[in-house]
Amino acid sequence: MNELDAIAEAFVAARRAATGLPDYPGTPPSSLADAYAIQDRALALTGGEVAGWKVGKIGPPLDDALGTNRLAGPIFADSVHDGRGVSPAMPVFADGFAAGEAEFLLRIGRAPDPGKTSYTMDEAAELIDAVHVGIEIASSPFPGINALGPLVTISDFGNNYGLVIGEAIPDWRNSGFENWPVQLLIDGQEAGRAVARDMLDGPLGAARFLFGALAARGIALEPGQWISSGAVTGVHEVSVGATVTATFAEMQVSCSIEAARPVA
Repeated sequence: MNELDAIAEAFVAARRAATGLPDYPGTPPSSLADAYAIQDRALALTGGEVAGWKVGKIGPPLDDALGTNRLAGPIFADSVHDGRGVSPAMPVFADGFAAGEAEFLLRIGRAPDPGKTSYTMDEAAELIDAVHVGIEIASSPFPGINALGPLVTISDFGNNYGLVIGEAIPDWRNSGFENWPVQLLIDGQEAGRAVARDMLDGPLGAARFLFGALAARGIALEPGQWISSGAVTGVHEVSVGATVTATFAEMQVSCSIEAARPVA
């Protein structure tokens, strides 16, 4: 077993056991190729159904060094919860890292061409059939996942551990949702406020990135899968027992935070 395999196995085992990893389980990856190779190995080991993909930001100066300002990680079907009219309990790794993020969720309506690795914004938009409001739960057994940078984040499924799907935005193409005020509250206290238009090239830019990036990795996307398009107000750390509420103009979605349990 090489070190990339060992790192992937350690993360998968910790996630299944719902235990923390106080230290990174090996030498942190030093390239995008190695980081995604670990993610791919972990995906194969997990074998779960992928219901979508999260897209995260890579900030300067690492975006120049790595040649990209975004990263991707899988979202598993068993971690996706309906938040329309309810506030689901979302698990996190109590001994690891945990955060809540207000995000626009884009649903794929038509599968992208698996051989096409570059998209315009209009081409990306044509593949989307709905946009919802939502919350991404970012959690990893390793508490230092964000502190050690985007390559480490990529290596553990992009730091994703769940998705709360809120209401669909009516007539999203003409809604101007990129300009809506977005706010995230933790236990009723504001943790962040922003608008999506200020987030790189916006939610549709996240879709454009993902379509090209996954095609380059040989990963096919399917209609009905979700794109969690990036943390509008930032990455806000949460603890077990907290309540997370995200507001998008007049729309709202919320969840509570609980400790993850071992998976048989």
